[in-house]
Amino acid sequence: MTTPTAVCLLAAGKGTRMRSDLPKVLHKIADLPMLGHALNSAKSCAPSRAVIVTGHQAERVEKTAKELSPEAVCVVQEPQHGTGHAVLQAKEALEDFDGDVFILFADTPLIRPETLVAMAEARSKGAAVVVLGFEAANPGGYGRLIEGNGGLDKIVEAKDATEEELAVTLCNSGVMCVDSRTLFQLLDRVTNDNANGEYYLTDIVGLARADGLPCAVVRCDEEETLGVNSRVDLAAGEAAFQERARMAAMVGGVTLTDPSSVSFSHDTMLGQDVIVEPNVVFGPGVTVKSGATIRAFSHLEGCQVAAGAIIGPYARLRPGADIGEGARIGNFVEVKNATFSAGAKANHLTYVGDATVGEKANIGAGTITCNYDGYLKHRTEIGAEAFIGSNTALVAPVSIGSRTTVAAGSVIVENVADDALAVARGRQTNKPGLAARLREALAEAKAKVKDS
Repeated sequence: MTTPTAVCLLAAGKGTRMRSDLPKVLHKIADLPMLGHALNSAKSCAPSRAVIVTGHQAERVEKTAKELSPEAVCVVQEPQHGTGHAVLQAKEALEDFDGDVFILFADTPLIRPETLVAMAEARSKGAAVVVLGFEAANPGGYGRLIEGNGGLDKIVEAKDATEEELAVTLCNSGVMCVDSRTLFQLLDRVTNDNANGEYYLTDIVGLARADGLPCAVVRCDEEETLGVNSRVDLAAGEAAFQERARMAAMVGGVTLTDPSSVSFSHDTMLGQDVIVEPNVVFGPGVTVKSGATIRAFSHLEGCQVAAGAIIGPYARLRPGADIGEGARIGNFVEVKNATFSAGAKANHLTYVGDATVGEKANIGAGTITCNYDGYLKHRTEIGAEAFIGSNTALVAPVSIGSRTTVAAGSVIVENVADDALAVARGRQTNKPGLAARLREALAEAKAKVKDS
């Protein structure tokens, strides 16, 4: 895009039907607030300005907006008198801006970047106002886009439409791209002479056409225009996002053995030839390199998995887990803020937190790193090719040397040197015949209780 662009993102609504104390636009789809999805879509326009119009719980929305896009400018619409009035709140912030303004909605999180690119292209071909439309399966109460003379002629609200206009299935999404000067000149002329007493953004199309300015429609799939106004809509948005993410992963060379059971986050990164088995959940911040396998019922968040590693089944990788090439994290193993070097293994029933595990080390079943003393976290260092026996407790801070063997059932509280054998458990004592005598005594005691 050669024309400078700006984004005006409308995020003022309360979202009454969400039945929530959380502002509607901060509800999440794929672990990202809807506001963030809209901002991500806007990045395809390469905007030099981003203005977010807030209203309900403005401070809370602005805080999240600044976390997601520190350069964004937030303005408050108070009171709220319609979409046209909302965009007017951005006038001062865009006063010295000369270019195209994209008007997006923070509760419409599924707009594809390529759709906005198509709208910019329509603007570059001379349309003063470009409106995003969709063919609705059930047009219902949507505003209708009425075309004529080779372009968009007007937008008609359903309640004001004639029978002929109601038969039109091309509907208004609300998303627009307008030259900045034209936008605010038209908005200054919009009135609130309607049943709701509000200033409608859609009125600028009729005003533009009356001035002889060309208007155009860019079409997209109806799914893209989904507006989230309820928990039901939120679930539909999540489902639509997941379907897209799964398709993109498979097209990119990932094997999903049961696609519908896999859940992605907005930023999940999977390399080619990754295999993902059923019922895997990817939380935020996960990168899996080529050739790794994520086995069934595993949960990953804030972690990295190197090429050829095998995770699961039933594994949990928490933030800070860094699993090296060819390493194995098996069933019912939890890893947090720990590095497993190439070829290291923890095959089952283990917790490793705040630790470094060296190359080809083997962590036996039931091993735990005791990393928290109730106040502070402490690290465990395990050297290359170390063998940690089953049911071992490594009490951090502690260092286990390379090629060390730790006997099963040990509680290790001191550092162990390279190539040493560490045994830290009570000596076993066998008492011949004592079990039989104990059983007899217990049986007699039980009989007396019953007789009493």
